[in-house]
Amino acid sequence: MASSEYTRGEMKIESQSKMYSGFMKASAWGALALLISVGYMVFTLSVGMNWLVALILCAGAGIAIGVGAGFGGAWIATVIGLAGLALIIQLLVALFSLAM
Repeated sequence: MASSEYTRGEMKIESQSKMYSGFMKASAWGALALLISVGYMVFTLSVGMNWLVALILCAGAGIAIGVGAGFGGAWIATVIGLAGLALIIQLLVALFSLAM
C-alpha cells in the first residue's frame, strides 16, 4: 500500500468554504430572480393583470423576500435595476404598438 502525506484534520479548507458559500448565495439569488420572473409572466400572461401592477407587485415581493433572506443592498439594487429595465421594455412595446 502506498504511503500518503495526508493527515486527517490538517488540510486548509478556507478557500473551499468560501467557494461553497459563494455558490450557495449565487444559487439563492438565481432561484429568487427566476421566481420573480416567472411570477411576473404568470401575472401578466395567464391572470391578465396589468403589466405595471404585476411589475410593482413582483418587485416589491422580490425586495421583501431578499431583505428577509439577508441578501443586502446589492439585491435591492438588482431588483430595482431589473424592474427599471422591464419598465423601459414595456414602454417600448407600447410605443411600437401605437406606431403600427
